[in-house]
Amino acid sequence: MEPFVKEPTVDTPEVHLDAEQGTFLLARMSLPEDAVEFYAPVLAWFADYCKAPNPETVLEMKLEYFNTASSKQLIQILLLLQGIKDKSDITINWYYKEIDEDMQGLGEEYSQIINLPFNLIPVAKFGR
Repeated sequence: MEPFVKEPTVDTPEVHLDAEQGTFLLARMSLPEDAVEFYAPVLAWFADYCKAPNPETVLEMKLEYFNTASSKQLIQILLLLQGIKDKSDITINWYYKEIDEDMQGLGEEYSQIINLPFNLIPVAKFGR
């Protein structure tokens, strides 16, 4: 399976999806003008991955901020992963700035909606 990589812009996140290396990363800001269009290839990649997932899948969510439209797409990614929990040990690492109660709260909310292990990880700042 070919890796999927999108470099970040001011409005779109960094996306690194590499099944062979076991790298699954969404990072920075997610404010695309058209979230459905932006995330369509990401969702397609995950849908293909779910056909033959790794024994272990760890999604690193290092998003500093995302809009409501992105939130809906992120839920779709998490639902795809939830669908393979019998085939792969799935973990979601949800990073948030330790002073950002909103992002912490969203991580807590998602962990209650999606039946997958969530690690809520406070960080002083996000590295570049």
